Amino acid sequence: MDPEYRSKKILFTKQTLLLIIGIIFIASTLRSPLTSVGPIIAPIRDSLGMSNVLAGFLTTIPLLAFAIISPFAPKLANRFGMEITLFLSLCLITLGIVIRSIGSVPLLLIGTFLIGVAIAFGNVLLPGLLKLSFPLHIGLMTGIYSVAMNISATIASGISVPIVEKTTFGWQGALGIWAILSVIALFLWLPQLKGRVKLPAKTKQLEDVNKTPLWKSPTAWAVTLFMGLQSLLFYSTSAWMPEMLTSRGMEAAQAGWMLSLLQFSQLPMTFIIPIIAGRVKDQRSIVLGVAALFMIGYGGVLVGSFALTPLWMIAIGIAGGSAFGLSMMFFTLRTDTHMDAAQLSGMAQSYGYLLAAGGPVLFGYLHDLTDSWTSPMIIFIVVAFLLMFSGLVAGKNKKVVI
Repeated sequence: MDPEYRSKKILFTKQTLLLIIGIIFIASTLRSPLTSVGPIIAPIRDSLGMSNVLAGFLTTIPLLAFAIISPFAPKLANRFGMEITLFLSLCLITLGIVIRSIGSVPLLLIGTFLIGVAIAFGNVLLPGLLKLSFPLHIGLMTGIYSVAMNISATIASGISVPIVEKTTFGWQGALGIWAILSVIALFLWLPQLKGRVKLPAKTKQLEDVNKTPLWKSPTAWAVTLFMGLQSLLFYSTSAWMPEMLTSRGMEAAQAGWMLSLLQFSQLPMTFIIPIIAGRVKDQRSIVLGVAALFMIGYGGVLVGSFALTPLWMIAIGIAGGSAFGLSMMFFTLRTDTHMDAAQLSGMAQSYGYLLAAGGPVLFGYLHDLTDSWTSPMIIFIVVAFLLMFSGLVAGKNKKVVI
């Protein structure tokens, strides 16, 4: 083998390894600053004298930030490059975490919004980056990225309470500790700033000539609806499932463990489904399986045996992890270029998270209106049906022309 070729091959391997590690650490910062809040919302509320409404708004602010910022992420990435845009988003996450942890209501809200803005860039741009950097292994890399994001989210939700109760750091420390992770991600991402990929001038001109509005594509709207509905199910289930179970007689601690079981059931599927989806041209059979599991899980909670609650949670978790992994894959499977993937991701996550933000509020309102969890549970099943119909359109082997 030619020594010069061998050295280039080794250099390429090292660069690829650094890129994969960087992507894993960026992914780990996209949920942990958010899931660390929910378990300690009571200490935060009591310490700062917040109302329940304002405290609940802490979980809504990031979703609104996702909806507002997502459409702008591809434009900034196209101007400055994906690598530098992701680097700046890591800086903003770190700043937001620090500001949020200082200990006042205004700074808590400002920091939370900054974190939401920064995470929106990572949410939108990483699928496009994977399509650009790993065109032959999109499914595998999407699986790795999804697992990293969900594992860090699970860990963050699990250690927040022990940090508050068993250390002297308080809720500020439980929220602020995640700045360490974002700083590590910053340093690991620095090598990528040296080799930023820019589109050739001819390609840019061609894109400008042939550009058509994304919102005119039925497939793009199907992907957007699928993204939004699976997010709505996830956030609404996380917010209300424990209370639904306690209303049926389950102890609060056990209901919390049921939610943990649901979340852990998601993890394998966030890795497996992207790989499977990337190897088949048509994903509609996967969509049908996802919808069926959602209906079995929510239907079981509504009318099934209470003793089988762990089984219902596993079914919902498997469906949720599969739906999330599939929604991430749709951004790359339904587009031709990495910038097209970023644009579709921006549209889907903007409208999708806007839809998801209303979910927990709607379910809470229905419960207050009917003084029962029956109506919200029926809505869960209806949403699963809508998810199936949108997924059957999004799962067709048809590209979005941008």
